[in-house]
Amino acid sequence: MVLNLSSMKILLLIVLLIPISSFSQWSKSDTAISRAWIGFEYGGNWTQADLAERYGFMNHIGLMTGFKTSKNWFYGLQSSFHFGKNVRLTGIFDHLIDSNGNITDVDGNIAAVVVYPRGFSINASIGKIFPVLNSNKNSGIFVHTGVGYLLHRMKIETNEQVIPQIELDYKKGYDRLTTGVNLHQFVGYNFMSSTGGYHFYGGFYAQEGFTKNRRTINFDEPDVPVSTELRLDVQIGFKLGWVIPIYKRQPKDFYFN
Repeated sequence: MVLNLSSMKILLLIVLLIPISSFSQWSKSDTAISRAWIGFEYGGNWTQADLAERYGFMNHIGLMTGFKTSKNWFYGLQSSFHFGKNVRLTGIFDHLIDSNGNITDVDGNIAAVVVYPRGFSINASIGKIFPVLNSNKNSGIFVHTGVGYLLHRMKIETNEQVIPQIELDYKKGYDRLTTGVNLHQFVGYNFMSSTGGYHFYGGFYAQEGFTKNRRTINFDEPDVPVSTELRLDVQIGFKLGWVIPIYKRQPKDFYFN
């Protein structure tokens, strides 16, 4: 089949109108709609309480999956990977330093040992969107809270050099692995485009971990019992999220003569 120029113009117009028609079906700015979503998050957090004794500023990247009801209630599951550069603990490897002030690898070369804070959290969340000062019923003040699990430790790197005292399982004697129950709170703003083209949120975030040390010995302090007391590991900061909208397409009506 050969299409002439007029036919091609008509076909192109139809193709362009299809997505416009589809988005118009999703335009719900005057009505709260239910929606599943997957959100990609970034957060910046300052450590407080017991956690501040070990680490400084922490970055969070993660996912927020959930469902917003037509009543603007939100139920979700949030997971984040935590990372930073500032370890405030000092003297961890002092006992490995030789008389020249160096740590040497298995070949006798001067070695470099670096440590980074690392962590992970996963939380169940419940919240609500309050559409104040906005005609769009799906946008507004967004609050949520929840409970979950927190893990943090030190990642030890030797730049591919082999230092027998801190290789493989020996790293566990230095990493300060800590886990426990985690609580979190968020208050911010959620914006959902009336046409469904874009959706994001941002605001203030806090989490409180009620944790315990999970190692039985620290090799840098072999004569000091590892504390078994409950810790309070706090982070406060901000969080930004970009959501991939997930829509349920409108059913099509078919008529037969």
